[in-house]
Amino acid sequence: MDMGNHSAVSRTANPKIVEKGIFRAMNLPRAASEFSSELSQGTRGRGFPLTALFLLLLCIAPFPGRAEQDVVLEAMQAELERSIQGFRERAETPPYFLGYQITEIRAGAIRASNGALVSSTETRRRFLNVIVRVGDYELDNTHGVRGEPGALSLFRRRGFVSVSLDDQADALRAALWRETDRQYRIAVEDLEKVRTSREIKVEEEGSAPDFSREEPGVWSGPRAPYRFDKTGWEGRVRDYSRLFRRYPEILTSGVHLSIQAVTKYIVNSEGTRLRFGETRLRLALSASGRAEDGMNLFRYDSFDTVDWRDMPKEKTVRARIAELAEEVGRLRAAPVGDAFSGPAILTGRAAGVFFHEVLGHRVEGHRQRDEFEGQTFTKKLGEKILPDFISVYDDPTKSELAGIPLMGHYRHDDEGVAAQPVTLVRWGVLENFLMSRQPLEKFGQSNGHGRRQPGGVVTARQGNLIVEARSGLPYRRLRQKLAELARRQGKEYGLLFEDIAGGFTETMRFGPQSFQVQPLMVYRVFADGRPDELVRGLDIVGTPLTVLGKIVGASDRREVFNGICVAESGAIPVSAASPALLISEIEVQKQQKNFDRPPLLPPPPSSASSLWGGR
Repeated sequence: MDMGNHSAVSRTANPKIVEKGIFRAMNLPRAASEFSSELSQGTRGRGFPLTALFLLLLCIAPFPGRAEQDVVLEAMQAELERSIQGFRERAETPPYFLGYQITEIRAGAIRASNGALVSSTETRRRFLNVIVRVGDYELDNTHGVRGEPGALSLFRRRGFVSVSLDDQADALRAALWRETDRQYRIAVEDLEKVRTSREIKVEEEGSAPDFSREEPGVWSGPRAPYRFDKTGWEGRVRDYSRLFRRYPEILTSGVHLSIQAVTKYIVNSEGTRLRFGETRLRLALSASGRAEDGMNLFRYDSFDTVDWRDMPKEKTVRARIAELAEEVGRLRAAPVGDAFSGPAILTGRAAGVFFHEVLGHRVEGHRQRDEFEGQTFTKKLGEKILPDFISVYDDPTKSELAGIPLMGHYRHDDEGVAAQPVTLVRWGVLENFLMSRQPLEKFGQSNGHGRRQPGGVVTARQGNLIVEARSGLPYRRLRQKLAELARRQGKEYGLLFEDIAGGFTETMRFGPQSFQVQPLMVYRVFADGRPDELVRGLDIVGTPLTVLGKIVGASDRREVFNGICVAESGAIPVSAASPALLISEIEVQKQQKNFDRPPLLPPPPSSASSLWGGR
């Protein structure tokens, strides 16, 4: 899976995409439209279907009882009760569990380039998910069929259903009725396949139940507030985008503002009754150029918050645009890096994505059950997998770290289970997995990490993955140790990875158990003390068990990376935080490049100085 762009502790993180193998930049509102388009055209992915959209969020105060009237919740509860009673009376195989979720997304998006609006939209949609389980908690229709990757079962059960935007009970109940019937038919067919598979296939490796018993969640938070000065922000975004025209080395550029207000409603046959919501804001800046050898160059940054009052000041945005443009110019002049194996430093943003890809996806609970998965860490509980100065935990209950909002924050997951902090690695030793309500033999309960995008099927996913290092060194001292390692290994230099575009990993057995992280700003740090040299065109590659054992140091300050992770259950917001890491040996390979030369003609003359002053 993957994750999005960065965020230093001094500012917010960049949005990128996280897949079960791919992590790259992506703006959330744009993702919404692309998701809708994709659903109409089919699915995509690496060998199995993968869709894209999102979102999460937050639960606030205790449910005040049925005194508060919520038409959506009441309609869901009424249809749930009617369906349960009807199945008991009429179905030969009645469900033992029935769950409904409605996700309402209000979104606004403004995109501008070269001082002109490209798009300005507002949308409001509601999506329905229905979960039907037949059989019992020990064995049900979700159980894997031997010889079939788990992702195929997820694909059969997913469903993307739009429902009424009006709080009109009859319309909502009609949609619930139709989708309940469809999901029930799929569930009965799947249960028969499961039972047949168990009779004719070899014995399974594990014997954990298919569904955990959890206490019902009863909460009611406010609906996500949606306030958007669309006209005012059109002017700002347009003016910000005009600044890029002052830099002839920029081929394409853009400024994108997005607001997402997401409210979720969840009810199920166990008694869960939830409503919660949150609003998220993002201002994203992007610029690209092309080197003389045809290599495309990309710089990106974003500012994330949950409150308009915390959006960056104009001075801050203007300064960052100038920095991004200057970095594109420096990359155009930088030499192409060479394939290399040696010592390196990953700054906190890059280290966060590194841990998300290398460790995070491999400790998601459902991967320990699926025999098509590589199961890298399944049998390593209680064993040392990292140096003893590092711990790793995932805590979706945290809303910020060092003043930076964490986009992987939520109060209840998509199965209605309260979010919980989970210590995965304690001072080098693997202790736990991220769990949804799909149990493992030694982990019978959910720890609140069952997540999905609307239309997807819940799996165990990361939220806020946080790396902690004791006895961390000041960054300057970490750089000194990098040069020392290079000298000791007889290397001319070590590498410093300062910024990244994203990354991806492969966890399935039919592919290599490898990862790739795509850095943007890479420096050679010379062993003899010469000034650092910027290089371009390199990717970090490796395998998890090897590279995790080569971490030899960490800094004393963490940085935050916010992004979007795309995997079997869809695209969801995530965060990763880590100190900078010193690795004794890391491998890089050359990136693929294009072969088109830069444009023959210079860009058209710019009038940007008339508004913003001379360069």
